[in-house]
Amino acid sequence: MFPSFEIFGKPIATYGLCAALGIIACWIAGTKLIKKRGIVIYDFAVALVLAFFGMAIGAVLLYGVTNTGHIINIFADFGKLSDELGFWGVMELLVANFSGMVFYGGFIGAAVMLIIVTKHSKGLRGKRDDILDIYAVLVPLFHGFGRIGCFLGGCCYGIESDFGFTVHNNDSIPGLNGVNRFPVQLLESGCNFILFFVLLMMFRKHVMEKRLIYIYMLAYPIIRFLDEFLRGDTYRGILFGLSTSQWVSIILFIFAVIMLPVKNRKLKNERLEPGAA
Repeated sequence: MFPSFEIFGKPIATYGLCAALGIIACWIAGTKLIKKRGIVIYDFAVALVLAFFGMAIGAVLLYGVTNTGHIINIFADFGKLSDELGFWGVMELLVANFSGMVFYGGFIGAAVMLIIVTKHSKGLRGKRDDILDIYAVLVPLFHGFGRIGCFLGGCCYGIESDFGFTVHNNDSIPGLNGVNRFPVQLLESGCNFILFFVLLMMFRKHVMEKRLIYIYMLAYPIIRFLDEFLRGDTYRGILFGLSTSQWVSIILFIFAVIMLPVKNRKLKNERLEPGAA
């Protein structure tokens, strides 16, 4: 759609710009939320940076998983490919299978990093549930900006549809130009922003406190499972008719269904303990 623009002769990727805006929005919102949970801004900054680091690792790794078939084929034909391309040429082929990102991998990677941080950071020790609550609120905020970036960049595009937009200037994605596509990226962006405001209100009113991460994992997987049927890009891994993201949605939803009652029971027992506030 509008993958880049120039400032003083230098190209600026619109996806990168949207991601940067998402980070800024998360920082502004996060600095407001931490005050309600007694977290100092330095500890929040460290957690946020490490969360984005974990997000990048997880997103790339899951993208590689979606390309497992290609990776297996490369190793199976390693000798032949080495003769044709050389060792480093084969390495470039392997690296290419990790050259993209998958949201769910980023979500899981960042969550794991936050769990590690809250275990080992002196300032955040004992604040795991609070940090995960804040994380649950901020994820759809960042994701909403990211999906706008996807729309402008032309990736994660929708199915062919009478309603939508036609791309004419994106030569990096074969088959995208000249086809009217449903704006599934904008639909998901809107759903993410709605989810952000719902979770924000729950956070402010102490509804499901210390359990918002499970509420997110109940809500977003439903959104993602359904909008995957409106996606037109098939290079994402398909198994038994469902995409990789749909299978991950099912797993996360089931995980939340199991863990939410467990967490409810744990919090109830903590309140009943002698000396509990």
